Amino acid sequence: MGRLQRMRPLLGTFVEIGVEADAPDVELARMIDAGFAELEQAQARWSFQSTDSELTRLNAAGGQVLRVHRRTVRLLRLARAMTAHSGGLFDCTVGGTLVEAGALPDHGGAPALPRGEAGDIEIGEGWARLKRAVRLTLDGIAKGFAVDLAVSALRRQGAAAGWVNAGGDLRVFGELVLPVSRREADGRLTPLGGLRCGALASSGVRLGEPERFPALLVGRGARRLPRGVHSVIARSAWRADALTKVAAAAPARERAARVRALGGCLIENLEAQA
Repeated sequence: MGRLQRMRPLLGTFVEIGVEADAPDVELARMIDAGFAELEQAQARWSFQSTDSELTRLNAAGGQVLRVHRRTVRLLRLARAMTAHSGGLFDCTVGGTLVEAGALPDHGGAPALPRGEAGDIEIGEGWARLKRAVRLTLDGIAKGFAVDLAVSALRRQGAAAGWVNAGGDLRVFGELVLPVSRREADGRLTPLGGLRCGALASSGVRLGEPERFPALLVGRGARRLPRGVHSVIARSAWRADALTKVAAAAPARERAARVRALGGCLIENLEAQA
């Protein structure tokens, strides 16, 4: 069984793809290229930073219907459902707040509401529109969704096992156990064990040094979220990715139950327990 792994800068981070298969290196490299191609398409379609992504064009459409790719439709459905079912703990409509805070770029256009609700997103077969002047951001779910797409591509190309690790959004498949660690808020690495046939995502809230860590997690009522790193295991990377935001925004006493009710398993904040 051969193994090959490669790393590239994508999705605002460094992405590592590894594969195992009974094949020569040239075939393993072809599998990995297919995985990276999926990630490149995801970046082109769903980047808030890009001025011509489908997401940016939807935000600028002024309530008009926009034709979008079928995978964009699927991602919007997942984001809308998670926003609704989490009671807004995960919220894809907070782009206006993040633009105002300087965490996301302002592409101009009409002033946006600070945040909206799941019902502001209307989706049909191959199209979407926003009913009110909200700005969607898919940063809390799109990277995980892209990881799932890359894994599907690796499998289609014949990979027996492997992994995709996009800066904390990790999925492993096949008969492979991959050792994983989590980087805590102070930079320490905490071993978490081995991951097999599943996904793991981590999101952190760091205080200070905004020039080094410009991203924000926004709680309900724009409250400051407590410092810490939250990790979630789920079957799919999109779900694990989204549920780390639920974990960060939920009250501490409800955190594990909220994540479990939405299909994930919270790895308790080991930093807080130390």
